[in-house]
Amino acid sequence: MRIVLIGAVLCGAAAIAGCQPLQYTGVNLAGGDFYDPVKVAEPVFGTNFIYPNKAEFEYFAAKGMNVFRLPFMWETIQPKAKGPFREAEIARLKAVVKTGTDMGLTVLLDPHNYARYYGKVVGGPEVGIDAFADLWGKLAAEFANDEHVWFGLVNEPHDMPTEQWLNAANAAIAAIRSAGAKNLILVPGNAWTGASGWLGDWYGGANGTWMLKIEDPADNYAYEVHQYLDSDGSGSHPEVVSATIGSERLKAFVQWCRDHKKRAFLGEFGTGVGDMQKQAIEDMLSAMERDRDVWLGWTWWAAGAWWGEYMFTLEPKDGKDRPQMEWLQKHLQKTVAK
Repeated sequence: MRIVLIGAVLCGAAAIAGCQPLQYTGVNLAGGDFYDPVKVAEPVFGTNFIYPNKAEFEYFAAKGMNVFRLPFMWETIQPKAKGPFREAEIARLKAVVKTGTDMGLTVLLDPHNYARYYGKVVGGPEVGIDAFADLWGKLAAEFANDEHVWFGLVNEPHDMPTEQWLNAANAAIAAIRSAGAKNLILVPGNAWTGASGWLGDWYGGANGTWMLKIEDPADNYAYEVHQYLDSDGSGSHPEVVSATIGSERLKAFVQWCRDHKKRAFLGEFGTGVGDMQKQAIEDMLSAMERDRDVWLGWTWWAAGAWWGEYMFTLEPKDGKDRPQMEWLQKHLQKTVAK
């Protein structure tokens, strides 16, 4: 794949002093995904969804973060399948992205829809694959060839045949390249794109089999996986299984990538506060740095103005850092990845 790493520092076998941070290290700036389009008739900015402001980009950039995953809803910008974008909403999204890219930061676009549109599965009888391809053809035209904008095809496809998701992903990639966009594309797998389940087939066919059939004429893509460290891997509990569960759950996926010469990005991970949680994050990120031939980088889940006391939030409170921010400091790039 045509991905260039700049200034990567390889780790020795012993790596006693540890490894250098990965090239891209950052956070999800959530809020654009905070409404359910099945239940909410009209998205209203500031009422049922929000985007990050400049101060948020500045805070996290000052900490050393250089990549920001930006969740938004497909329905916000395109209320009718294959129809025109809402002019005000695509302009709003572009303005938020520009806030980050003007600072030299990388922004990862994330339609946070779980391969659904108004709750209906992409590639099913009610939402054709062509509708998903249309979304990405139009988005690609808006953001084409800005190296600081990455395209994450969709958040966490699930409960669908993996072949169906593969076909939708390939259609979207074809539409992106047909629009003339050369941007890096991040491709999730089925089953919530969990790294630990990548080789399983219980969810409609193994990602490890079907996702090898991704087709990109520009050969500029990587796989986006998510990995949580609680008992069921859902990210719905503050606890972690053990101090080494992170590296253990990533191990088979990393080997798969290495065997097939693929690259990857960890789009979501996070834990609550505690000594074991701190150890588990240190273990996972250190393992990823040692496996830097596979990993491009990561984004923590999550930050954003509306999280309140959400157990994983990195959003500062009363001007003070959250505990998890301290854990991440040694693993942050510190310089803008260009």
